[in-house]
Amino acid sequence: MNSKTQGIIDTNIRFQYIINELIDQYAYADRTQRPWIIGFSGGKDSTVLLTLVWEALLKLKKLPTPFQLRRPVYVVCNDTLVENPLIAHYTHKILNKIEEEAKNQSLPVYVIRTVPRLEDSFWVNTIGRGYPVPNSAFRWCTDKLKIKPTSRFIEEQVAADGEAIILLGTRINESANRARSFKKSEIKGKRLTKHPNQANTFIYAPIKFLMLEEIWYLINSHPSPWKADNSELFQIYTEASADDYECPTMVTNKNHTSCGQSRFGCWSCTVVPVDKSMTTLIKNGHTWMKPLLDLHKSMIEERNKPENRQKRRRDGSLAVNGMGTYKDSYKKKLLTQLLQTQKQIQNHAPEINLISNQELIAIQTNWYRDLIFDYKVSDIYNQIYNKNQTMNGFDLKQQKEFDLLKSVCDGSETDFKLIQELLILQKNKALLNRKRGLKDDMERVIEKYLYAN
Repeated sequence: MNSKTQGIIDTNIRFQYIINELIDQYAYADRTQRPWIIGFSGGKDSTVLLTLVWEALLKLKKLPTPFQLRRPVYVVCNDTLVENPLIAHYTHKILNKIEEEAKNQSLPVYVIRTVPRLEDSFWVNTIGRGYPVPNSAFRWCTDKLKIKPTSRFIEEQVAADGEAIILLGTRINESANRARSFKKSEIKGKRLTKHPNQANTFIYAPIKFLMLEEIWYLINSHPSPWKADNSELFQIYTEASADDYECPTMVTNKNHTSCGQSRFGCWSCTVVPVDKSMTTLIKNGHTWMKPLLDLHKSMIEERNKPENRQKRRRDGSLAVNGMGTYKDSYKKKLLTQLLQTQKQIQNHAPEINLISNQELIAIQTNWYRDLIFDYKVSDIYNQIYNKNQTMNGFDLKQQKEFDLLKSVCDGSETDFKLIQELLILQKNKALLNRKRGLKDDMERVIEKYLYAN
């Protein structure tokens, strides 16, 4: 027996050991019915984790035990709304297959798609509120786009079932930081560890000791239990790989050449100066994505230009180095660039929307709240798309109210601005479902005008 054959046997034994451990944890070691929650991104690690859990459930189905498959398994996928379009399309397709096959195979696997709330979305915050795009020192996006949506679902499950277990597809071998994190939180001899932030929530990392080669071996040699084509996932990683790292060393198929260690995330992520995976995808034939890369580069270059930034933060306080929120003119410029990019992308894929209609309305709402009347979202949209649309009558109605208010205030610009700001504040709270704190916000507005006089 040669070393390669022995390596394959050893790897299959490791997979079987993990499956047996999952069976034990699901049915025997844990007699509660607290749900399992799997964070699923569609990437290689979460695919392997779900594959092994699925195989464990299929084995449990065949066992003559009175409590088999009593525990729900939620496959939670968080869509930040600014995902790489290629990955977003693939993940959406895979989730549909998981949902369909779970029903066909009578497994308690349920797909949950989470998204940020409208007021937390990337474009409402950057273009609507003027937040500078994130960097390593101001990474506001992670909490709003990723942590909050999933945490809300976890909290709902904990409230319903008392406790929950989160299964993570993370591995010690990924990085030194990951290894330190595991060592810090693990409890010797215990599979489960307490979640550092979520009450009554536990963490379970079944594949933490797997190597990268073993991850790719399972993907390339084992058929997907939900009947997906794993070669498509492998192809995506191959085309996005910016290095020559040879990973599937235990796969003899000569078509499996190099998969790399690419990571996928938000295409709009400005924390990284260069999006290597998207750059490589473009070089490997996905040239329709180039407008995304160009806008990504522009947002980084424009971020710290003084001419694009106000001197104050949103709360009115002076910003460090006079670099506060974006100026109105740059908000308009960024929205224009975004819609132009969207139009270019839609020449290749008409179904792709980089920004939703709800976000456009929320941006206009924020602009009115901030007394921005020189620019209108509908005007910018109509100019780019050569259309004549209004925001469902929102613009026309708003203009009529402004004209009426001006006549009532009898020429007093201060009274007009005060009442206008209070009215818009109330409407924004109602539109964004955030009425909490309305009284305090209105008092601050009134005090601002009192002290100004």
